[in-house]
Amino acid sequence: MTVAYFLSLAFSLAYGSAAARNRGARIVLMPLLDVLQSVPILAFLPMVLLSLSSVLPRGFASELTAVILIFTSQAWNMTFSFYQSQATTPSDLREAAAVFRLDPWQRFKTLDLPFSAIGLIWNSMMSWAGGWFFLMAAEFFKVGSRDFRLPGLGSYLQTAANNLDYKASLLGLATLVVIIVLMDQLVWRPILAWADKFKLEMVEGDEPPTSWFLEALSRSWMVSRLAAAWEPRVERIDAWLHRRAGRRIEPPDPGESKPRLSRFAIGLLVAASGGALYGASQAAGMLLKVSADEWARLALGLLATFGRVSVSILIALLWTVPVGVLIGGNRRVASVLQPVVQTVASIPATAVFPMLVSILLLVPGGLNLAAVLLMLLGTQWYLLFNVIAGASAIPLDLRYTTALLRLGTMDRWKTLILPALFPYIVTGALTASGGAWNASIVAEYSEYGGRQSTTGVGALISEATAAGNYPLLLAGTLSLILTVITINRSFWRRLYVLAERRYRLD
Repeated sequence: MTVAYFLSLAFSLAYGSAAARNRGARIVLMPLLDVLQSVPILAFLPMVLLSLSSVLPRGFASELTAVILIFTSQAWNMTFSFYQSQATTPSDLREAAAVFRLDPWQRFKTLDLPFSAIGLIWNSMMSWAGGWFFLMAAEFFKVGSRDFRLPGLGSYLQTAANNLDYKASLLGLATLVVIIVLMDQLVWRPILAWADKFKLEMVEGDEPPTSWFLEALSRSWMVSRLAAAWEPRVERIDAWLHRRAGRRIEPPDPGESKPRLSRFAIGLLVAASGGALYGASQAAGMLLKVSADEWARLALGLLATFGRVSVSILIALLWTVPVGVLIGGNRRVASVLQPVVQTVASIPATAVFPMLVSILLLVPGGLNLAAVLLMLLGTQWYLLFNVIAGASAIPLDLRYTTALLRLGTMDRWKTLILPALFPYIVTGALTASGGAWNASIVAEYSEYGGRQSTTGVGALISEATAAGNYPLLLAGTLSLILTVITINRSFWRRLYVLAERRYRLD
């Protein structure tokens, strides 16, 4: 998970910067990001694993596949968050960077990264929670008669779930909770306390976040010696990056610069287009084998899954916005609820899903309820963590202004809170929506206590995988991807543009 996280962080910073700084790159990169987010990795996992195991040692191939799967659960929300922060950077800060003639590297380290720090940290917490969610699938998988199980907490929890061993499941979950609490105290809380200085406000808060571990590190003789030893190396790296940036000065709004693509990017785009055309020709032959009845089932399944995704997003919005504002806007509440939220969000829903299915199957429409519940358990945290990040980033001077104006609760929400949260809600809902569509593969098809499935595109993909019906598997996967891309480009993208133009903190 650590390797996957740092890969995700590097990907998010590079990809988000490229999309935000260059309009020509954004035209290609943002639709591509929609495609990457919507690809149901669980449907392609056997192919990825078998391909890697054919050219790499089996153990290393299994580890690399697990890292790739966890990477896909961590990268997208961090990338969207970093892009959203750069797209909504206040105009006066952009102009100040241009006045000081900052090159691309200087602007990145003094403006882009600090301004996006709070949202990036909260989405990093969400990425770790998403990694725990997919950990069971990443460390425990079989392809045919071949077992690619890895040692780890995820495979332990999956084995306990498959055997319906509730005692072992509770022991595994207890171990997971201990790890999450330690991560909160030793990693996330110190980082949040350190990043509070990046808030865009003119006054200092009465109750800044604190961390006993950060205070201990600041007084540590060993840490100060290590920092002094590393400082010359960091300065050399900074100077090298500054030289690499050359003398090019960043304009006030890099995203509005004229579209331009390097020769390498053009060549890569041509090669990718050629590969896509070849893949499309091969896929067309397989899609011709899909019968009319199967296409009809796919259309009905898409409608059913769309309904479940919509219901889960609406339910998540109803509770995450008020709770996120409560946690992000109140230091005392945050100190109590932050570790609780991290713990609950990090518990893999797939670990408790067998128990939920066995209970909900006793009521009418039980598997439909279970599918919505699993989608909700796996995706509501994207919204919550983004709302918390947005609420904690609201400048304190604006809060004081609403108090001086004696605005009522409704007026305060209408004029300050909801406009300030709007970009974060869009980012959270976008990533939650993509996660819910991907979660349909495990939410609509269950083998716990006997094979159970409901109408939905996720169930069709799972059934096609189990039966080896590759034409139907391809048709279902492509249908899911195209549906998610269409929704993202026609609905969520318009909200992103609205957030960039109207709800910047200017």
